[in-house]
Amino acid sequence: MERFVLSVLVENHAGVLSRISGLFSRRGYNIDSLTVCETNIPERSRMTIVVRGDEYILDQIVKQLSKLVEVISIEHCNPDTSCQRETALIKVKASGEKRAIIIETCNIYRAHIVDVDVDSVIVEATGSETKIDSLIRLLEPFGILEFVKTGLTAMARGSSVME
Repeated sequence: MERFVLSVLVENHAGVLSRISGLFSRRGYNIDSLTVCETNIPERSRMTIVVRGDEYILDQIVKQLSKLVEVISIEHCNPDTSCQRETALIKVKASGEKRAIIIETCNIYRAHIVDVDVDSVIVEATGSETKIDSLIRLLEPFGILEFVKTGLTAMARGSSVME
């Protein structure tokens, strides 16, 4: 099954997220990742939805989303023509000499230590899913206490604007 990233511009009001996620569950489609945020126009929000399936499933999802009154536009974000990023916060055991190695590893990945405690640090990393997963694998031997990822966000490259 192929992975598809959809950027969906919607009206920014209560219940829109529920209607869109309900559409997916009623049709039996799983959402791998979903991020939502208000845009530079306060009356609109952008949803980045990651789903798996084939071209037929993608076509069905787009058709069903298009029927919702609150949906303004839908864009399929091809990895070759869009910028796709994820953010993660990773809490790692970091005591003694291990702390310096963790800091150096973070520097290689351009990650930032955003919180320091006596025996742990919280690392913030932004980048491709591959980069985030790679950093997590390198930090695992130190002891990852917990981590959270935002889910994928995406935007088409170039000067065109989604409307």
